[in-house]
Amino acid sequence: MTGARTSAASKTADAIGSVIVIGAGPAGLTAAYELTRLGVRTTVVDQDQRVGGLAQTATYKGFRFDIGGHRFFTKLPLVQALWRQMLGADFLKRPRLSRIYYRGKFFHYPLKATNTLANLGVFTSLAVLASYARAKVSPVDPVVSFEDWISNKFGRKLFEMFFKSYTEKVWGIPCNQISAEWAAQRIKGLSLRTALLNMIMGDRGRLWTKGSIKTLIGEFEYPRLGPGMMWEAFRDRIVAADGRVELGCRVVGLVHDGARIVRVEVERDGQRISHAADHVIATMPVRELASVLTPALPQAALDAANRLAYRDFVTVAIVIRERDVFPDNWIYIHDPSVKVGRIQNFKNWSPDMVPDPAMTCLGLEYFCTEGDALWSLTDEAFVDLARREVVAIGLAEAGAIVDGTVVRAKKAYPVYDAGYVDALNIVRRHLKPLANLQLVGRNGMHKYNNQDHSMLTAFLAVRNLLGERHDLWAINADDEYHEELSDIEIGANAEAVEMSDVRAMAATQPRVPIRVEREKS
Repeated sequence: MTGARTSAASKTADAIGSVIVIGAGPAGLTAAYELTRLGVRTTVVDQDQRVGGLAQTATYKGFRFDIGGHRFFTKLPLVQALWRQMLGADFLKRPRLSRIYYRGKFFHYPLKATNTLANLGVFTSLAVLASYARAKVSPVDPVVSFEDWISNKFGRKLFEMFFKSYTEKVWGIPCNQISAEWAAQRIKGLSLRTALLNMIMGDRGRLWTKGSIKTLIGEFEYPRLGPGMMWEAFRDRIVAADGRVELGCRVVGLVHDGARIVRVEVERDGQRISHAADHVIATMPVRELASVLTPALPQAALDAANRLAYRDFVTVAIVIRERDVFPDNWIYIHDPSVKVGRIQNFKNWSPDMVPDPAMTCLGLEYFCTEGDALWSLTDEAFVDLARREVVAIGLAEAGAIVDGTVVRAKKAYPVYDAGYVDALNIVRRHLKPLANLQLVGRNGMHKYNNQDHSMLTAFLAVRNLLGERHDLWAINADDEYHEELSDIEIGANAEAVEMSDVRAMAATQPRVPIRVEREKS
């Protein structure tokens, strides 16, 4: 039964045998940490040279920066306790401050009345209200797209100012081709009325709206030296418990007999290495996993896997000879005149992210697709673009920018296009006979999620090895799984995961746009 806990739960470590974990990101390292605590022989392999996956911390001449900003925020007490246990005093509580940049102005986010009205001016403010009134009198019908839904909810003027450009930068999909359902899920509880209440009343306005705006989290936790510090701590605990973490290992073969994976073959430094496997927990992208199975999957399954798409990501870290550039953790760039989508100020996440307090490191984030014009820029051209855009936005003078570097992240976001559900189901159907293979994590399940969800799938995958039966694909899918999740004990400390915890976690996961079947005429 989905989510059921068996009474015969605990196989011994010897009975489980050896486990190969593919991927040293949050999901893979969580699984390996739990396994090694139980005494299970565990080897983690990852093609990168750093642990953490997308949550790693890159370094450049002493400057530390994220591959995107990684807030540590969860509704799962189990996950929060583990994070705090790993880092102790190095796990900082940070205030959230962010703004929106649009047409040369910086808007507080959440919006504040005086700032917003001052930036918009009287005439634009009146135009926003008139646009909102028109939407209420004559709404778009039928509502097909994200553009339709937002325009009906807030008016077309606000859609163009605060939704269109940023959404299209991030996902590379025109707003009139993104489903309206995504908008309804992503902006649940927010209306012009609630936005105005929060602009005018601040925290009291959020009380009046019963805290329903789930995007307005005021603080979060963060490792002193960046998110990689957390996953390096996981790695160290795994190694201390006699587990192995092997980096620079690209998986080139998952050898199976039709019923089980028997070997995991990796390539490192030009050599092929074979690992025997009693069980495999994999976080690698579904598309890549399908391509390395030996014998190969049927062509229909390979074709389906190749239909799964991803959005890629580039961080350009710019070093500026200034002590204080701006006070925010990050700024959303809604202005269509520049290509950057978001700018992180890592010094404001943690002062220890920079080696010299007289300097600042900004991370300019560019959302792209591998092979497109933006992705194909050379590193030198990317740094030059970032320099120009920092100056154009007004964050620094050209002469103050002294250095820069580029980090590219492939497959940062699974894409939920019109055919992804069918494609993923075909691949899953062909993988199902492999009884000792479990897929977890963001790319392992082609599910856009936060770290806590990835960690929960890893926890439950380990419990499955102990004799329990949890459907990992059902987490976040619907309430049927949640109804059966109220009595699950996880980890050596037998901490319970309550149904309410999982439901609360599900509400904090990011939503992904789904392309509509037809383009609106």
